[in-house]
Amino acid sequence: MKESGRVDIVEVAGWPAPRGYANGTIARGRALHVAGQIGWRPDGTWEHDDLVGQFGQALDNVLAVVRAAGGAAWNIASMTVFVTDIQAYRDGARALGPVWKARMERHFPAMALIGVAALVEPRAKVEIQAIAHLPEVP
Repeated sequence: MKESGRVDIVEVAGWPAPRGYANGTIARGRALHVAGQIGWRPDGTWEHDDLVGQFGQALDNVLAVVRAAGGAAWNIASMTVFVTDIQAYRDGARALGPVWKARMERHFPAMALIGVAALVEPRAKVEIQAIAHLPEVP
C-alpha cells in the first residue's frame, strides 16, 4: 500500500502498475458522493464542444463540489467517467494527461471509464461521478 493523503492506494503484487488510475483505494473519513458532473460551466453555458475540453470542465466541477465540502483533489477515492465516444477518448488520451495533471497532479483514484450512447444533456460528451473521503469533523 502507498500512502496518499487520506486515500491509500492498493497495489497487487505481481500486477503491472496501473497508468492513470489505481486498482483500489482505502479511504478514511466522511464519504462525499459527487453527482455526475458534465462539461458545462457553473452558469450552464458551454465553452467546449470537444471531449478533452469538456473533460477538464467536468473535472473542475467535481473538484468544486469536493472543495465546497472542505476537501481537495487527493481526497477523491473513486471516480467513474462516462463518455459518449470511446474513440474520441482514445484519440485524446495524450491531450488528457496535462488536463488531469493540472487539476489532480499525480493523484490517481480507483477509476472506471464507461462508454454510453448518450447523456441526459444532449451537448455533453463526458460526465464524471466521484466519491471523496473528507477529514472527520472535530
